[in-house]
Amino acid sequence: MEEKSRGSFGGSLGFVLAAAGSAVGLGNIWRFPYLAARDGGGLFLVVYLILAITFGFTLLTTEVAIGRKTKQSPLTAYKKLNEKYGFVGVLACMVPFMIMPYYSVIGGWVVKYFIAFATGHGAEAAEDGYFTGFITHQTEPIIMMIIFLVACAVIIYMGVDKGIESSSRIIMPILLVLVIGIAVFSLTIKHTNDSGDVVTGLQGLKVYVIPSLKGVGIKEFFFVVTDALGQLFFSLSIAMGIMIAYGSYVPDDANLVKSINQIEIFDTAVAFLAGVMIIPAVYVFNGTDGMSAGPSLMFVALPKIFVAMGKAGNIIGTMFFAMVLFAAVTSGMSVLEAVVSSFIDKFNMERQSATVVETIAALVIGVIVCLGYNKLYFEVPLPNGSTAQILDILDYISNSVLMPIVAILTCILVGWVIKPSTIIEESTKNGEKFGRKGLYIAMIKFIAPVLLIILFMISVGIVRFKS
Repeated sequence: MEEKSRGSFGGSLGFVLAAAGSAVGLGNIWRFPYLAARDGGGLFLVVYLILAITFGFTLLTTEVAIGRKTKQSPLTAYKKLNEKYGFVGVLACMVPFMIMPYYSVIGGWVVKYFIAFATGHGAEAAEDGYFTGFITHQTEPIIMMIIFLVACAVIIYMGVDKGIESSSRIIMPILLVLVIGIAVFSLTIKHTNDSGDVVTGLQGLKVYVIPSLKGVGIKEFFFVVTDALGQLFFSLSIAMGIMIAYGSYVPDDANLVKSINQIEIFDTAVAFLAGVMIIPAVYVFNGTDGMSAGPSLMFVALPKIFVAMGKAGNIIGTMFFAMVLFAAVTSGMSVLEAVVSSFIDKFNMERQSATVVETIAALVIGVIVCLGYNKLYFEVPLPNGSTAQILDILDYISNSVLMPIVAILTCILVGWVIKPSTIIEESTKNGEKFGRKGLYIAMIKFIAPVLLIILFMISVGIVRFKS
């Protein structure tokens, strides 16, 4: 009866699409390509793939199994596993609570660019100073943020099956078609540069997929590994409480091992295709220098490239930002669900009430984040050496501090307190085979905690090095 009142996915497909939708967000579409471009292309891809099928698989399996076993959200699931580890649930719930406001702000930026290209104003969006002018405006970013937040909230308000599952079944196939379509188009682009040489998308693809070891020593390789490790948190939605919440809605008779494998494949494929969409196009028009644009790649560099494509650019730009918007919504609603489900389980709230409360909280903090670029603008140095505004501070605390801590404590709880057998038994209770059993045990007990501690030490500035 308790499970029915909480809601559940109709089957494995609904769970896989929802979980993949959560994983395929701005982290895949925006962050993955620029890290790959910065970290030697194919070298980053190889390192990421190895970590995805080892480290990523371990944490993803753990969180989904914890959710299904306890039938609880992140806030209450850890306490159900072990009374002393209830505080980990509080930390795990704080992560999505902090992420939702600023993710909605960035989602609002995507809404703005989608509208610009869809209404034929792509050339204006590509002009120097357009992005800065927009985010420093006092009201427009708030309006765009509200549009994005409400879209996510409406889906969560409707429930697990009618909201999350139904929307994922519609959005994810469209998203996949758009990703593949834009990726194929990106490979067909040709452009004559200032030197008179014809540069093609296929040449850009080679830069992306062929590993470059030029200037890569032990320190540089370690930098690539930590980048790939950090990216996995975004790519797989781990250490955010999301997969525990989604796991709690998975039916007991679903094949958990198969579903997790499908999520891994789907997510990695989209992350790779995001690079195919972006890197060849950037390379054709801006060369290798353009690929180092970093975080500004999506909102500054890409609009210029779409405009450089001529008439087709506005159509491609519209499709691209529509695809990014779909990806952002599927991730945004999962972040919102992690908090809403926690409120439902902890405080016995109705879904509708919990959704309204969390949406209002995200709205208030989101407005403050928007004002952080104008009325409330300030700069502070972070322990990792970067300079931050309000959005960056929330991002740093949630992603660089809390997420590694949650992941480390989860490894300790599962690896040494309740034992890996608890997760393995939950994953195979219908007679399924657990193909990477030995790997899972070694990762959760020894390798993952060590990697996470190193990542945490780098994130908080205890260990510093330059690429």
